[in-house]
Amino acid sequence: MAPGPEIIIAAFEQSGIIPVFYHDDVTVCREVLQACYDAGLRVFEFTSRGENAQKNFAVLRELKQSSMPDLYLGIGTIKHAADAAVYTALGADFIVCPIVDPETAVYCQSANIVWIPGCMTPTEISVAEKNGATLVKLFPGNILGPGYVKAIKPLFPRLKFMPTGGVEPTQLSLDTWFDAGVVCVGMGANLLSKILIDSKDWESLKDKIMQTFAFLKAMK
Repeated sequence: MAPGPEIIIAAFEQSGIIPVFYHDDVTVCREVLQACYDAGLRVFEFTSRGENAQKNFAVLRELKQSSMPDLYLGIGTIKHAADAAVYTALGADFIVCPIVDPETAVYCQSANIVWIPGCMTPTEISVAEKNGATLVKLFPGNILGPGYVKAIKPLFPRLKFMPTGGVEPTQLSLDTWFDAGVVCVGMGANLLSKILIDSKDWESLKDKIMQTFAFLKAMK
């Protein structure tokens, strides 16, 4: 059974940086997860974006259980309640969606697993809130920008926000987003460098993640 929603939301806030990743090669998936964990991150979003997604997620879940007991491993790019159910059965700790799907919200509430919907407009954010969301993914973050967060936060004082896309692994970018009022940021290729992954330079990848994490900790 997944940890309670309040535990997961607190973990997102404490981590601050949520790596977002998918790869067809399960060995690459394991190495990237290990680099993130060794760098100090304790929340990881694997995305359901390829034919090996379920199989690879199951392997990552086994790795978590065997050597990463304090890691929260969830699944992203979920657009249907049926897919959320599949990954809940595989042991996902949370469900992240690129859209607001009320049926998925109902399923997640019944399963007591965190539902983090993706929103772009105030109307979508309102629908997410009415369907029980407490943390909303702002997507695509590179289109919306930190100014959007400042504009909508007063409209939704009870919600917490996480942009995904458009966040750079720099002190300036992190400062700008967090100053705007987000509680955490989702980062894909900007954090998990394709060049380093393709070259299998896991040590340099870990160092890059550690440096980005250090930028975040310097703000606190």
